[in-house]
Amino acid sequence: MSIKGFRENFMWGGAIAANQVEGSYDKDGKGPNISDVVKVVRPEDRKKMKLPFPTTEEVKEALANKNDKDYPKRYGIDFYNRYKEDIALFKEMGFKTLRVSISWGRIFPNGDDLEPNEAGLKFYDDLFNELHKQGIEPVVTLSHYETPVHLALEYGGWTNRKLVDFFERYAQTVFTRFKDKVKYWITFNEINAIMMSPYIGGAFLRDQVKDEDILQAKFQSAHHQFVASAKAVKALHETIPDGQIGCMVIGMLNYANTTHPEDVLEALNDQRNTFFFTDVMARGHYPAYMTRFFDDNGIVIEKDESDEKVLQENLVDYVALSYYMSSVSARPETEGERVAGNIMSSLKNPYLEASDWGWQIDPKGLRTLLNMFTDRYEKPLFVVENGLGAFDKVEEDGSIHDEYRMAYLREHIREMREAVADGVDLMGYTAWGPIDLISFSTSEMSKRYGFIYVDQDDYGNGTLDRSRKDSFYWYQKVIETNGRDLD
Repeated sequence: MSIKGFRENFMWGGAIAANQVEGSYDKDGKGPNISDVVKVVRPEDRKKMKLPFPTTEEVKEALANKNDKDYPKRYGIDFYNRYKEDIALFKEMGFKTLRVSISWGRIFPNGDDLEPNEAGLKFYDDLFNELHKQGIEPVVTLSHYETPVHLALEYGGWTNRKLVDFFERYAQTVFTRFKDKVKYWITFNEINAIMMSPYIGGAFLRDQVKDEDILQAKFQSAHHQFVASAKAVKALHETIPDGQIGCMVIGMLNYANTTHPEDVLEALNDQRNTFFFTDVMARGHYPAYMTRFFDDNGIVIEKDESDEKVLQENLVDYVALSYYMSSVSARPETEGERVAGNIMSSLKNPYLEASDWGWQIDPKGLRTLLNMFTDRYEKPLFVVENGLGAFDKVEEDGSIHDEYRMAYLREHIREMREAVADGVDLMGYTAWGPIDLISFSTSEMSKRYGFIYVDQDDYGNGTLDRSRKDSFYWYQKVIETNGRDLD
């Protein structure tokens, strides 16, 4: 059986986020964002860890706390000062593309400023220039868990309609500035994360919404982001006619726990938790199945009269997704062992192995999910995050033998290749964290994804020197052969 290969212009590369790599969180006029006030979770606290949902007082205390060791995303891996060195390593690997995010607070420090911060714009000018110098195409995310914290404190985050206008101003500013340097854009990183983490995804605070109104606030915030995304799509198409802009979700495949009809229905409903977001942005309207959900839960979305038209007329050009694991759905009364996930837990799937952090590894699920997205939207797809977070051991000679990482990526790339043969229009693949970075969930360094090792520990100690792992040379070969040689 012959397997169709990846397209000749397949966008091989890696993906990073400003808040996890840049550091220099208060330099050159940058304002603090919501990730800058998320405290590190130490190893002894991981088992009782919850995703951050701080109060106004807790955020103000964090802003007053100048002990940056407690807030590792403030210093990152010093990409802000070392990006040329890192891009040179990406070039050596053969990257065709690098997915980055722009830190909104570098451009508009408070988020509601009338004029942009020139120093922030210049940094990204320099970054994109360096990428092009090395022959690497930037893919840029406008919002990657980096809403300016001022917008959370003063406006209630995305619960407030005013953020639509602030985001539109920000998007138009960077489109205009970088129109000759960036052709590929993404509006919101993992936009469906708001349902699991209203602070990280929606930038509103624990004391700003009553307990009984949190679900309403999540969906109202999501609606504002849908409109903001659609307005960004419109601005992009007007400003960069040959540009492309996509939406992005956490790609989650939901298996029914058993063949019991209620488990199957639960899996369908859980799958719709992902599809709802892409349905609105790729199809341009709220899906019918949400009507009952809103009615059953007393949710009423406040909309402007122009919103439906804006959503209908400004569809994304492609659908991007992260993929790390699949999930198991079951009736509410079902008991069983649970496992961790990137932003949610799940019943354990006995047919799958798990990572050091308990995330279940399911390459075949990626193929299935890509086919489901293709059947639903008939748009190009882009896998913009996928990778294995693991403990790496540095040998006495400095080498790092990370066969486990290569095995994980090998199987996922193989299943992507199968999906292409199935008829999926796949634009590219950017492995998450091609260089070790600060973890999104725990702000630790020991959970490493990279092909490139960074000498820094969980407490910010180390030389920050970069070195190549075995997987560096493996991924180099994968890119060189356009995914044909995965051994």
